[in-house]
Amino acid sequence: MKRRDFLNTLALGAGIVLPLGSHAWAATGTGESPTRKKLVVVMLRGAVDGLNVVAPVGDENYLRLRPGIGLGAPGMENGALDLDGYFGLHPALASLQPLWQQKKLAFVHASGSPDGTRSHFDAQDYMESATPGRKNTPDGWMNRLVATLPGTTTPSRLLGIGPVMPRILAGQAAAVNLPNVASGTKADILDRPAIGAAFDQLYANHPRFGRAYDDGRKAHREVMMAAAETPQMQAADRGAPLPNGFPDDAARLATLMRNDPKIQMAFVALGGWDTHVGQGAGTGQLANRLAPLGQGLTVLAERLGSLFDDTVIVVMSEFGRTARENGTGGTDHGHGNAMWVLGGKVNGGRVYGDWQGLEDAALNEGRDLPVTTDFRSVLAQVAERHLLLNDKQLGQVFPAMPQKGPSFKLV
Repeated sequence: MKRRDFLNTLALGAGIVLPLGSHAWAATGTGESPTRKKLVVVMLRGAVDGLNVVAPVGDENYLRLRPGIGLGAPGMENGALDLDGYFGLHPALASLQPLWQQKKLAFVHASGSPDGTRSHFDAQDYMESATPGRKNTPDGWMNRLVATLPGTTTPSRLLGIGPVMPRILAGQAAAVNLPNVASGTKADILDRPAIGAAFDQLYANHPRFGRAYDDGRKAHREVMMAAAETPQMQAADRGAPLPNGFPDDAARLATLMRNDPKIQMAFVALGGWDTHVGQGAGTGQLANRLAPLGQGLTVLAERLGSLFDDTVIVVMSEFGRTARENGTGGTDHGHGNAMWVLGGKVNGGRVYGDWQGLEDAALNEGRDLPVTTDFRSVLAQVAERHLLLNDKQLGQVFPAMPQKGPSFKLV
């Protein structure tokens, strides 16, 4: 196999992306320039337990269903943090309390996909395509969203952070995916002058991959430039190391978005939420996952600075977990969940949604929270009120979405 054919085979393996070294990928397609309104989506893969994230501690059935893993009342050791007298926040998310108190954080409970699947793969696919029940949708809703916005797209306008290009970013519009922000902003092999020049010559005017290669190289240079901190920024850090994991990614993502106005939308995926065994209550497995998540969201909000006023952050998961704990101290695959919405102009400090309680008769199939708010209606409201999409554009991004939206206004 010739070298050019081998490289082209690598590109075709992903279908819509062309590899540019080990740290950056660029999607094929056209581009448009960004606007100042930003959107960050955090996907919790594995189905986080929304009933312990935003716990209905005021419901007498809560501890009946969860005698071993249910959170204690506010004020108790490792108890929930009071939100509104009925719902309580998991204590591992204490770092988010200031945002709640500033009314910049809200939750939508009993939300999710109307499709009843309990398959992680299918449910994530439906949530990323925003077409529940349809497996043949060719693109992701964030890709369709960026394609509807005005202007000329640059490759870095739509950014993903994770090991592979996620389903939600797939489509015709240009996108960039980094394995993670920390490694993705390091120099790669194509930054070596001799090797970079050889690849530039190889793909120059290539009829099929030339545009994708050129877009990807430009996007990589944009990200590298945006990641470079000024001496003033380094001084402000006072030599403090960035936290590990998601807080580190969040801090660097904020730096990218501050330094490069071309980056408008970002997607981050985090795993480890499938807590079938030993989930824990105020401490334990789930708490150990939630703490860095909350810290990372707080870091992102803080590091964005004034840009946070023009940013909406949505946290979602493919489905919730069973209302009853199981025999191994965990929870199984459920249905309804809680979505999180953060931002400088979010109507926060409230738990929204059509909450129907935890009585047995109110549970979906006698075991789960029902979905009373379609996740697409939450996303559509963000797209309409924050990104100013009209009805026609909303129909393109969220096809076959129910016409009736929620009565509450998140933004």
